[in-house]
Amino acid sequence: MTLTHVRVMLEYFHPWTNAAGLYVASRQGWYRDAGLDVELTVFDSLRGDTLEHLARGEVHLGVFPANRLLVRSAAGQPLTAVASINHRGMETIQTVVGRGITRPRELAGKRLALNPTPRGVAMVRHLVAADGGDPDAVILVDSGYRELSVDDIAAGEVDATFGGYWAWDALFAQLPGEQRIVWPVDEIGAPPYHSYLLGTGPALTDPSLIEAFLAATERGYRAAADDPALALDVMDRVIPYFPRPILARSLELITPTWFDGDRWGGIRSELMTPYTTWLADAGILPEAFDWRQAINPAAAARLTVIPR
Repeated sequence: MTLTHVRVMLEYFHPWTNAAGLYVASRQGWYRDAGLDVELTVFDSLRGDTLEHLARGEVHLGVFPANRLLVRSAAGQPLTAVASINHRGMETIQTVVGRGITRPRELAGKRLALNPTPRGVAMVRHLVAADGGDPDAVILVDSGYRELSVDDIAAGEVDATFGGYWAWDALFAQLPGEQRIVWPVDEIGAPPYHSYLLGTGPALTDPSLIEAFLAATERGYRAAADDPALALDVMDRVIPYFPRPILARSLELITPTWFDGDRWGGIRSELMTPYTTWLADAGILPEAFDWRQAINPAAAARLTVIPR
């Protein structure tokens, strides 16, 4: 049987547990059974993120943040989502005990490290204001792509951070748990959103091929959820340089975000609509932008639209 080569680009500098379903599907041969020769890869950050690689037609499918897709779609780029990966926001605000920060509004006058993208800055300002604080008083520190940890906070580099994931980055800190303060953004006022979507660009337009890939991928994510030992074994092979207990804990935390009830891959209007509105209110998207234009027709069966 001749296999169709499909190149899939992940969302980060290296694989992490959020990709477990993709790797399980590959390891178990389910892509091959569907007639696909799937190559899982990560982006070359010096050449851009996953969406840039997709837009240039260098990969067939990719995983990317929802907000970045919407911005590129609004600019007219031929990029669309075919399924969701996560149904929660992953980011956190982190600090440590003893800095006088017990709630978001107390970030006023404190040094907060982040990658100061327009969306990141808008989110920090929103979270502080939602708690009754003064967002103009927060001292933003540009940490670039580096995710500072609570260990860096404890060492005095900054007072708090925004951006690290509660299901990944926060797990690597050495500081005892009772000295850490970790706030998932969707628990302190952030709008609901899909952290990551799966989508395609000009290199892949065949609906039958997309559906074959999605069916095998859904099977992989369900298997990873049902058999954590299998998922952990696969991740050990893919990223053996991370401690096994951290991989196991990360899988435990991340797995529930892959499903809406028992449904995998659904793109939900109750997550997309308020997030799009929030991005438009922050000046990141045009006011009249409709997020549905960023959804691939192949995703129709997985699209959950709440009546207006």
